[in-house]
Amino acid sequence: MKSYKFTIDGNTFEVEIIQIEGNNAKIEVNGTQFNVEIQRQTQQPAKTPVVVRQSVREPQKDIEKKTGGAKTAVKAPLPGVILSLLVKPGDEVRKGQKLFIMEAMKMENEIKAERDGVIAAIKVSEGQSVLQEEVIMEMD
Repeated sequence: MKSYKFTIDGNTFEVEIIQIEGNNAKIEVNGTQFNVEIQRQTQQPAKTPVVVRQSVREPQKDIEKKTGGAKTAVKAPLPGVILSLLVKPGDEVRKGQKLFIMEAMKMENEIKAERDGVIAAIKVSEGQSVLQEEVIMEMD
């Protein structure tokens, strides 16, 4: 029937399959015959490979604090719904502080301050739908 060569721990084995019936097989290994039971693999191997990606660190941005002049607009990064506003006009905020939470594409997104400043105005209310790049609030 079928012949195979296996090398296990440096030892070579010549295996010939003589007969297979159901899950029993008659084989010959290096001239000696054996009756063996074939066990089917019960767990299916993963069909989709798992991709492991390294986390990417964003480069630090040096933003100078503006005094006076035009206000900085905080805009919606995606279209969605404003779930909660975490600041109010007059609040002093620090870089990285959460400003508001919005739902976009069925996910909650925390929008954080890109710099230190003071909230000058809030242009939306909680529960309001917003478009991408719509001004949510202004910072001094």
